This record gives sequence, C-alpha cells and structure tokens, in this order.
Amino acid sequence: MATTPAPGTRIFFVDYLKAAIVTLVFVHHLAITYGASGSFYYTEPATDAVSTVVLTLFTNFNQAWFLGLLFLLSGYFTPRSYEWKGPGRFFRDRLVRLGIPLAIFFFVLNPVTVYLVGSLLPAAAAAQHGFTQPLTLSWQFFLSHVGTGPLWFVELLLIFDLGYMAWRLLAGKTDADGARELPFPSVERIVAFILVLAASAYLLRIVAPIGAIDLGLPSLFDLPQYLGFFIVGLAAGRGDWLVKMPSSAAKKVSGVALLASLTLLPLAILGTFDASLGWGSLLGNGTPSSGLYALWDSIFAVGASMAVVAYFRSHFNHGGRAWKWASQYFYAAYILQAPILVFVAVMLSPVHIESLLKFLLAAVIAVPLIWAAAYLVRKIPFADRVL
Repeated sequence: MATTPAPGTRIFFVDYLKAAIVTLVFVHHLAITYGASGSFYYTEPATDAVSTVVLTLFTNFNQAWFLGLLFLLSGYFTPRSYEWKGPGRFFRDRLVRLGIPLAIFFFVLNPVTVYLVGSLLPAAAAAQHGFTQPLTLSWQFFLSHVGTGPLWFVELLLIFDLGYMAWRLLAGKTDADGARELPFPSVERIVAFILVLAASAYLLRIVAPIGAIDLGLPSLFDLPQYLGFFIVGLAAGRGDWLVKMPSSAAKKVSGVALLASLTLLPLAILGTFDASLGWGSLLGNGTPSSGLYALWDSIFAVGASMAVVAYFRSHFNHGGRAWKWASQYFYAAYILQAPILVFVAVMLSPVHIESLLKFLLAAVIAVPLIWAAAYLVRKIPFADRVL
C-alpha cells in the first residue's frame, strides 16, 4: 500500500494524468471527426466499415471513464482549496479560472471555430455543412454561433464547485469539520457505488438517451457518473485515496472491468438485434440492452479509473521538465483544442486516404500544435492567472 505524502507534498502523477486525459480528449474528438459515432464541428464520413467500428469502439471505451475521472481529479483538491481560500476567495477564484475561459470560448472561440469550417472548406463541402460562402466574420455571426463546445466540461465543473460551496455554507461546515480523514472504501462500498451509478444512468437514459443533446450538454446521459465521480473526488481528497489506494484493489476492480467488457458489453450489443429499436435499444429507452450497457460502463468507469491512477502513481510520480509542461499547460490546451482540431481537419480534407490513416495523421499534427498553442497563449501577460 502506498503511503500518505507529507503535508505540502506535490502529487506529481496527478498532473501527468490530467495532461494524458486531456490529450486523449483531443484524439477522441478526432475519432469522431473521421467516422466514430458522435458530433463535432466538422466530420467526414468513414471510408469503410472497419474504420467506423474501430473508431466508435475507441470513443465508447473512452466515454465510459475518462471524463468521469477528470471530474474526480477536480473534486479531489476542491475541499482543501475551499478551506485555504475561504468562501469569498474560492468563489472569485472559480469565476476567474472557470468563468472567464468559459465566457471567452462561448462568445469568441466557438464562433471562430464554426467560421473555420464554413470559410476554409471548398464551397460545395461548406454547403454540405450548412454554410453559404462567402462568410462574413461580423458581430451577427458571432452572436448566432455562440456555444460552450468542449467547454461544457468547464461549465459543469463550475456548477459543481459552486454547489459544493453552497453546501458548505448552508451546512455550516468549519475547517475542523472538513478535516476529518475518510478511509479508502471497502469492496462492498465500491460495488454499491457501481450499482448506484448503473441504476442512475439506466433511469436517466430512459428520457435522455445516449447521443441526445439536452440542456446544452452533449453527454447528459453520463451526468450521474460525472456528479458521482466529483463527489467521490471530494471524499478522496479527505483521505488521500489517490495515494493510499491499494494497488491490489486496483488490479481486482480493473480485472472485473475487463471481464465485464468480455461479457456484459457483447450481451448488450447482441440484445439490439432482437429489439425493435435496433441500436437505439443500447442507447437508452428503458430496454434490457440499455440496462446491461449502463452496468458495463459503470463497472468499466470505476475499474479503468483505478487502473489508470495506479499506473500513473507507479510510473509518473516525479517532477521534471515534462511535469512542468503537464501541470502548467494542460488547461490552456483543453480550452484551445477545438479551433486547432478543426483547422487541421479542414486543411486535410483534400487528402483522400483511409479514415484510420487520416485519423492518425491528424492526431500526429494536431496534438503538438495544441500544446504549442497553449505554451504561447500562457506567455500573454496575465494569462497565467486564468490558465
């Protein structure tokens, strides 16, 4: 079992893990661009069925865990941040760190990203995406194309953080109350958490199936996971669970996740062949396939998250130049991803190769560009106070 770090000790592997998840988000969006199920600013139909299946499996496995873990990591440091800063400063900090980037993306970067699609594509291709050239980058265009884009995550995190602050204020929680250490959960509690997640997801997907965009959130169907993982992050921060989690527990739960992927997931898919809804029975609507799928992705979310945390804790718990990049630039990179991904994809649109190869080519080009852009943007005066 790992030991608790001394007070003030930096948990280096968490920064590496955040950077890795953010990079996976970039690649995830490129997979959607080139044929996986889902929506993004610019997409191309897959050149073959194999590309569609491979890219969709890739995004489905990602979707099952990576953003939930990112919410958990965000919640992990929230209580100590609140107690160190107090409610007033905590509120101002959240508005600066989350609210300002969200507003800039909503009013500026989202319209610019949409403009890139409509203006850089050939006229015929632009028309297929609903644009009539030439486009004018006017204030009317900006106002008609506002949106959160990938920053729906930041929007939801801001809501969660402010909800936590309201709970602390209403409950009258003091620093002493919040300092109580919580032990790492037993196997029984982990199983109970998975079952609650699965039941919540199943019930929500009856009214908000997978793929539906409701309340401005492209993955409202995973809201129970996001909120549940954020709350677990709050508790985990109290007991240093990321450090104290037994590696043996991670191996056991990740093993169960692998077994579920070999049994529950195929059963859920097979169930779609006998249902009148077809693939829709997998996505929600209260079907047995939806129930099996909700159980699988809840098991996989917990198992994959524990496995990834254990791996990064074992291999990346050190400082250095790479850690400095990971810790300083991952947030700016997340914010800047959309226009760069779209720009690269549109520039590659005349290249006619198989979708999987194009996906890999775009990733090789776009990912370094995004990190380089994050580095440059943080050099702008005062940008490091927000990003």
